[in-house]
Amino acid sequence: MVFLRVTTLLAMLSLATSSGIAAEMKALIIDGQNNHAAWPKTTVMMKQYLEETVLFDVDIARSKFTWKGEDLLKEYPLKGVETIAVKQPKTDPDFKPDFSKYDVVISNFGYGAAPWPEETQQAFVKFVRNGGGLVIVHAANNSFGDWQEYNQMIGIGGWGNRDEKTGPYIYLDEDGKKVIDKSPGKGGHHGSQHEFSVVVRDPSHPITKGMPAEWMHAKDELYDMLRGPGQNMQILATAFASPEYGGSGRHEPMLMTIEFGKGKIFHTPLGHADYSQECVGFKVSLQRGTEWAASGKVTQKIPDNFPTAENVSSETFKK
Repeated sequence: MVFLRVTTLLAMLSLATSSGIAAEMKALIIDGQNNHAAWPKTTVMMKQYLEETVLFDVDIARSKFTWKGEDLLKEYPLKGVETIAVKQPKTDPDFKPDFSKYDVVISNFGYGAAPWPEETQQAFVKFVRNGGGLVIVHAANNSFGDWQEYNQMIGIGGWGNRDEKTGPYIYLDEDGKKVIDKSPGKGGHHGSQHEFSVVVRDPSHPITKGMPAEWMHAKDELYDMLRGPGQNMQILATAFASPEYGGSGRHEPMLMTIEFGKGKIFHTPLGHADYSQECVGFKVSLQRGTEWAASGKVTQKIPDNFPTAENVSSETFKK
């Protein structure tokens, strides 16, 4: 395992101006293998987004063997960390983060990631089941399709050998009612990337409270045909996967929560690329969802530049 605490200058300045009060919660971003080659940059983006709230002290744990993203690893290195790029995903036998030190874990692994050591899997399940928070971002719902407890934790997912044995397709119908579709077929699909509208379905939940009823999200992959156990899962927001862009024609979950034992999980299929994560809607959803997963509450306010039903709102990322 390669492990490093990275503190950005921005976070240091934020903390320095907050009356000397240290961050309330400890967060861990885990990454290293993801078919989405933007992952080295999006890890840094999410770390900075969380630290901007002055609520989180954020660490990164990375597998020694990395897959995809080699060019960005050079542009967004972790000081003192040495990794080995592999042509095919490979299990790192030393990837053993101490999850118990954290309030919440954010996964930036993706499709094709090699299985973790059995000891790490067991520690992860124990962490979440006993009350640890978990955040699943975009392709993290592609990972570890044969891992039963992981599928329970994420609620629904795609690719990674997921099919009817994993669980039903779950989406909303035209009346906003949840559909449990047990039809056979592979899990996971998306059409071409485009901007699309996110519709809040539960405006009372702490994560979505105060968000516009509908808001435009920046160019992204709109995941559809996701399937899984869906136990103790609450759909907070959806997007219509329009056939015009090759989508399913269904209202697909875009923000959701899952309870696993005592643990709270926030899951968003949004966030394919850096330009997707530059959307203020994604950023705020991540910040609020991570706080909720870690603490069960949300203290942050919706910013004035949050996207509207008519307009996307994005901020160019600067490290």
